[in-house]
Amino acid sequence: MIAANPIPRLALLLACLGVLSPARAGGLAPGDYRFELEAGGRDRSYLVHVPPPAASGALPVVLSLHGGGGNARQHRRSTGMDAAADRDGYIAVYPNGSGRLGDLFLTWNAGICCGYAQAQDVDDVGFISALLDDLGRRAAIDPRRIYAAGHSNGGMMAHRLGDELSGRIAAIASVAGARVPTSRGGRAVPVLQIHSEDDPRALYHGGLGPPFPFTRTRVLHPSVEATIAAWVRRDGCNATPIERESRQAGGHTARRLVHENCRDGAEVALWQLTGAGHGWPGAESNLEALLGPPTRVIDANTEIWKFFSRFSGSR
Repeated sequence: MIAANPIPRLALLLACLGVLSPARAGGLAPGDYRFELEAGGRDRSYLVHVPPPAASGALPVVLSLHGGGGNARQHRRSTGMDAAADRDGYIAVYPNGSGRLGDLFLTWNAGICCGYAQAQDVDDVGFISALLDDLGRRAAIDPRRIYAAGHSNGGMMAHRLGDELSGRIAAIASVAGARVPTSRGGRAVPVLQIHSEDDPRALYHGGLGPPFPFTRTRVLHPSVEATIAAWVRRDGCNATPIERESRQAGGHTARRLVHENCRDGAEVALWQLTGAGHGWPGAESNLEALLGPPTRVIDANTEIWKFFSRFSGSR
């Protein structure tokens, strides 16, 4: 374990004396951490950002999953989620996927994609479950308010977590990554999809995407419509969505389409964008040639937390 900010010395002393249990010795102090653990026979790691104290008690957690070829450090920087976590009062967790070159060019095994993780059949669902156990021993987290968000391949992985780890994940959000759920039972999971019709890489209407940079590898993407329709069936929602909101900015548009009356109080929602590319809405981008135009028509961090904060899980 490498921690940028240690647990306060007084809390450690009290824990050693038995006044506080180690798991609840004030939790993690506000700041940034890197933790390592073994999961599925592999050495895995994740970054944690703890916000300044705003309230006592256990905090919600947002798992934020990087895209294919990225890593936790890059994703943390490019999304700007630390600032959103400070504003909204949750612990932001950035897990690392797996790959052949240390922390470089990492991917997630989302079942339909991508790269090394899929080829090696890495158990990333098991890793995230072990991560949550590990984090729960280190910090005071609310087990009923654990959420998963991700970008691109990480968004596909968020879909898989909602599908296969619904007992622990209260709600999911995917930015520019579609995946059709395969399970038929379990708790209904609230789902938010953020996707541009003009995404040049994760094609909105589905199909074979362009090669990954410097490779010949291509991914067959399911359509956003198929993904939303499958979640609507799984969660027992109204088949016809209601448009709740629309926005325009910089020549881009956004519509929020909502499927209501789902089982267990869930909801399936889509922010359908036009004009934007494959990036994280609201964030800066220096990869326009690869990802397409950045957009500020919505801010993904804001919309994701507005969605997540309305739901809690069953644990």
